[in-house]
Amino acid sequence: MFDPESPPELETAHWLNTEAPLKLKEQKGKVVVVAAFQQHCPGSVKHGLPQAARIAGAFSPDEVVVIGLNTPFEETEKQNKAALEKFVEEHELPFAIALDKTNGKSLPKTMEAYEIQGTPTVLVFDRQGRLRRHYLGQVDDLRLGAEVMALAIEARDAPREQSIAIERRLAATLVDPNAHHHAGGCGCGHDHSHDHGHDHHAHSHEGGGCCGGQGHAHDHDHDHQHAQGGCGCGHNH
Repeated sequence: MFDPESPPELETAHWLNTEAPLKLKEQKGKVVVVAAFQQHCPGSVKHGLPQAARIAGAFSPDEVVVIGLNTPFEETEKQNKAALEKFVEEHELPFAIALDKTNGKSLPKTMEAYEIQGTPTVLVFDRQGRLRRHYLGQVDDLRLGAEVMALAIEARDAPREQSIAIERRLAATLVDPNAHHHAGGCGCGHDHSHDHGHDHHAHSHEGGGCCGGQGHAHDHDHDHQHAQGGCGCGHNH
């Protein structure tokens, strides 16, 4: 079962804009933002990748690592290594880009491992390597930037209580754009009364749209469970 406390490694076939493949385990101590995209996806081209570039430009690479992950699950034959190289050059993407490894199935390996349901998707990992955010669709720059900054403020060896406090402050401070769909709720589509969730949101697909996915027009209806010794903060992260 997927465990956000110890998420799987990226399984990739090719890397661009980096001297060596990037491993999540080697990035511990930094906040990591992974932007999953498809080359033909309007939401990825118009929003997801430009936003990832803005995040990369706004934060020091010593503190925040941005990775673009090409996850071909539609028109896969058009999203090979050569096409990706041309795409990255045309769009002048300044951060590390990886091509997800094929799985012999409809979904490539990393996409399947992280239960990514469409593109654009944003995954955010904290300094301890835990998956703290999983967004499908367009996320507002201010919201994502605030969440990345909050995770950057956490110490590299922050006790769980610090993570809990920051999550509670984020929940109290940031207004969820989907909140109006859930009267009295947080807008994420999950029950916060338990202790073992993490954010797994569907967000607006206007101005470019979302590609593929299953149920991307609504909040995901499943939670990932933490292993024993999980966060216990009562908030999704």
